Amino acid sequence: MSKTSVTARQHKRERLVAKYAQKREELKNAGDWEGLQKLPRNSSPTRLRSRCSVTGRGRGVYRKFGLGRNMFRLLALDGKIPGIRKSSW
Repeated sequence: MSKTSVTARQHKRERLVAKYAQKREELKNAGDWEGLQKLPRNSSPTRLRSRCSVTGRGRGVYRKFGLGRNMFRLLALDGKIPGIRKSSW
């Protein structure tokens, strides 16, 4: 479980990216690189990190499910993820 401050920071970045997405696109199309630099740093989409939606873990996250590897395994074994089964042959 990550600290709540880390997940709160991530949510703040997500809000900033959404807020400045239109303005960022306009500045890029106009070629105004100085105006682009004056935007907040956290409004850049590259500053976002994929995190587990349950635990907030930042590494080992499956994009398709939005879960970290540990939570994915637990939920899959409990049968809580539709269409996922443990393979055996």
